[in-house]
Amino acid sequence: MSTNKVDGVYRTRSLGIAASGVQDQYSDGKAAKVWHLYIGGNKRTDEYKEKFVKLLHKYHVNNVLDAACGTGVDSIVLLEAGFTVKSVDASDKMLKYAHKARWTRRKEEAFDNWEIGEGDWLDLSNCEDSIQHPKGGYDAVICIGNSFAHLPDFKGDQSLHKIAIANFHSMLKPGGILVIDHRNYDYIISHGKLPNSSSKLYYQGDRIHNIKTSVLNVDGETKMITLDYEINIEGCGLSDGSEPVRVKDDGSEIHVSQFRLSYYPHTLKKFNSLLEGAFGADAEHTILKDFESKVKEDYVPSYYIHVIKRKE
Repeated sequence: MSTNKVDGVYRTRSLGIAASGVQDQYSDGKAAKVWHLYIGGNKRTDEYKEKFVKLLHKYHVNNVLDAACGTGVDSIVLLEAGFTVKSVDASDKMLKYAHKARWTRRKEEAFDNWEIGEGDWLDLSNCEDSIQHPKGGYDAVICIGNSFAHLPDFKGDQSLHKIAIANFHSMLKPGGILVIDHRNYDYIISHGKLPNSSSKLYYQGDRIHNIKTSVLNVDGETKMITLDYEINIEGCGLSDGSEPVRVKDDGSEIHVSQFRLSYYPHTLKKFNSLLEGAFGADAEHTILKDFESKVKEDYVPSYYIHVIKRKE
């Protein structure tokens, strides 16, 4: 992500990433290299797989476009559950791990038929060289893991966000659903840190050493949230000894991999308006808190998950 206003003072990405166009924040490969440690492997999928699959079955979903597949973790969950999945992502560094997973399991029919492509939300037709969209549209488009917040707002009018949501809408068949999420930015803006929710939902690796939160305000308005990640890579074959050293609570020293990711701060109210602009104010729209429809009144979610239906 890049912005000329602030980048000379405050770096919005890890060093070594170009600063033009709609930026791939993963292009230096730092995050991709340790992503499996960050998400916690099967701990992530086991935590919410049942709820996610149950949600899609509720809407009679068969074919899915994973519009932010990353390393393929969610696509794999859905393939294993029997869905037909096509996957795109803007980061070739992340996609190489999805391609590797497909190749490893290519003898399984679902994985042999799995189509993966590099795709831009602002023009999803660009990925037609590698995947073929179904003529009638998808039963569901998913964009989860706080992925949508990577898309910047260069003009300050959310025009890029509106284009992307409209493109997701166009990929759906009548009656199809968009499942899209974002962090609880209302809490982050108010408190200057991530909520200490009991549910980590997506990212629950036991090698997360630290995540620092920075809130960038311009003229009294929050323009960007930046998270600086430190992942413990001690003893897992990823350290060459040159990485920073940190001391754990037990006094032991570890090497950490560092990467920085920046996000547009989607508040719940503004995101609802964004979705309604494409789907209509009267569209069937459900908001889940960490994939739960019913929570205690004082519960502070880490993520809001939106399920919005294209009109029949």
